Amino acid sequence: MQAGGASGGEAGFPFSAVVGQERLQLALILCAVHPGIGGVLVRGEKGTAKSTVVRALAQLLPPVVDERGARPAKLVELPVGATEDRVVGSLDLERVLRDGEQAFKPGLLAAAHHGVLYVDEVNLLHDHLVDVLLDAAAMGRVHIERDGVSHSHPARFVLVGTMNPEEGELRPQLLDRFGLTVDVVASRNVDVRMAVVRRRLDYEADPAGFAKSYAAADREVADRILTARDRISDVELDNVELRRIAALCAAFDVDGMRADLVVARTATAHAAWRGSPVVTEDDVRVAAELALPHRRRRDPFDEPGISEEQLDQAMEQAAEEAARADVDGGADDLGKGEAVPQDDAGPQDQSSAESEGPAPDDDPDGPGEGPDSPGGGVDSPGGDHDLPSGGPDSPSDDPNFPNDGSNPPGAGQDSPTNASDSPESHGDKQSARERGVGAPAQSMAKPPRWEVPGVGEGAPGRRSRARTRQGRVVRSTPETGTGLHLLGTIFAAAPHQRARGRFTGPIEFLAEDLRGAYREGREGNLVVFVVDASGSMASRDRLSAVTGAVVALLRDAYQRRDKVAVITVRGQEAELVLPPTSSVDIAVRRLADMRTGGKTPLAQGLLKAREVVQRERVRDPHRRPLVVLLTDGRATGGSDPVPRARAAARLLARDSVTAMVVDCERGMIRLGLARDLSRELRGGYLQLAELTGDMVAGVVRASRVA
Repeated sequence: MQAGGASGGEAGFPFSAVVGQERLQLALILCAVHPGIGGVLVRGEKGTAKSTVVRALAQLLPPVVDERGARPAKLVELPVGATEDRVVGSLDLERVLRDGEQAFKPGLLAAAHHGVLYVDEVNLLHDHLVDVLLDAAAMGRVHIERDGVSHSHPARFVLVGTMNPEEGELRPQLLDRFGLTVDVVASRNVDVRMAVVRRRLDYEADPAGFAKSYAAADREVADRILTARDRISDVELDNVELRRIAALCAAFDVDGMRADLVVARTATAHAAWRGSPVVTEDDVRVAAELALPHRRRRDPFDEPGISEEQLDQAMEQAAEEAARADVDGGADDLGKGEAVPQDDAGPQDQSSAESEGPAPDDDPDGPGEGPDSPGGGVDSPGGDHDLPSGGPDSPSDDPNFPNDGSNPPGAGQDSPTNASDSPESHGDKQSARERGVGAPAQSMAKPPRWEVPGVGEGAPGRRSRARTRQGRVVRSTPETGTGLHLLGTIFAAAPHQRARGRFTGPIEFLAEDLRGAYREGREGNLVVFVVDASGSMASRDRLSAVTGAVVALLRDAYQRRDKVAVITVRGQEAELVLPPTSSVDIAVRRLADMRTGGKTPLAQGLLKAREVVQRERVRDPHRRPLVVLLTDGRATGGSDPVPRARAAARLLARDSVTAMVVDCERGMIRLGLARDLSRELRGGYLQLAELTGDMVAGVVRASRVA
């Protein structure tokens, strides 16, 4: 690993000088050998050389040969706040208004052609833009049909996305569309860490001299990449190895055929990188290590990854299938009279992502609710390595991107608790993990959607109404940052035509006539869960229902792109067990460790929620809060606990915080204290049974704060 990168006119940190990130280097090399693999997603903590390695790769790519001659490959960085127009391109308004001609202004995808498109913090990029990037990376072309423009241009690039999982995960549907993933961590080996620091200090002392000392090693890697590209079309992927790949993917029960195709391409590319004329079992194994771990994550709370033991077992099963192919001739007769799965990298498959499952921008509530109705033996890539390999499959007549010609055909179980149902009980030794919180709720229906009233301007999401860049067009506005509103522009210019001397012919437009499109979509909110974990809530059935409800609500928050915070109330105080984060799966893990029992300091819980909201309003003023309180309302501990809880609720209401109370009270005698709290909060009210039972489809909206 190697933290940091070059700045200004300094020589970049050499690819071959990076220490401790051999797997990442190999994944990038394989995608450079065969961009049809579909890119690399790099997951890991900060300071692990993710950006450094990516930038160093661009210096190794073969020069681009086009009508302008030869030029170096480019590294194009896509900022998180980029608009769709900036990414794919748009109508050139200046030329339209000045010259009266329709012209297309290319975007970042065109600039990245034959180079590297680098997206830092790709998990924070809007799903719609991630989908656009992945489509372009898979097809090698960009098709634009918008604003009266019909345009298509090649866009073949090595796509690299980096992310810190603690800031939130990519959805499984988007994870699957990245060809390879690599998890990077800081080495715990003292010698490696010393080497990292020494090389970094040497680089900072003399960037040019340091880069020169590794120039020969980098040149060797670049030559090997070019040689591998040239020979990849001659690498043979026989039926034995093809059956091994198919059996391996089947053993891991991955969805669809994309995994099989990516493993085939990666294995072939790795064989070409090694200089082998045929794909071997070792190539398949390395490809599987890079292409399959992230495809096992189906549920938002599943942990991605494959252990060595799991891979060994799957490889043994696949070896048995490969042996059958060797004996029977394998896939020679496959597909006679049957449909053969098609490659997903061709232009004809532009809408394949939508047919494979829910579109990333589909609202979880249904139509109309969304915003738009190295492997083994690798020491360093600079030397002579006998590396296993990866596989090609993307037809192309582009000299920079070869065609290999090898298209392969296609809340949990209850357990007894020591806590009584009394507020004074201190039987708090049973954790939620023991109650099975980590398992999916077996009878949990989809929770209702609570939303913050009004129209916000927060980060794109799927909960509350907001002014966005990708939503439906509501009206025109003098601001032009969200696209041209054609009719609004015409209507603004029309009354001034006589004054401009225009009585016949086309309308004359001036800059002040331009009108933008005011769009409305959905935003993500800050959802603060205040969970009553006191003794009165600690009976087995009630606590199981509550934790199951919280898991369901967290899942809903994940789908709606919310940030979440979790506060637990028990004993003498309220505890912020999870500060605001976009990583909802961390919230589930924290919930699994929740302890119960003791008194019910509800006032402290509500005041803690108010503190969290106020702090986040300073950090992110556009993200509107929603407080969800799960309690039976029976505040205890200290003097006047119930009045103090109601006073704390009134403070939240005074701060215009939208709130929802989930009443967890059960039994023959009900005090209705939770309902009283909802009135003080001026918020919505829902009984726990309505969350844990069968729900009628619909939207439950929180009450407007006065």
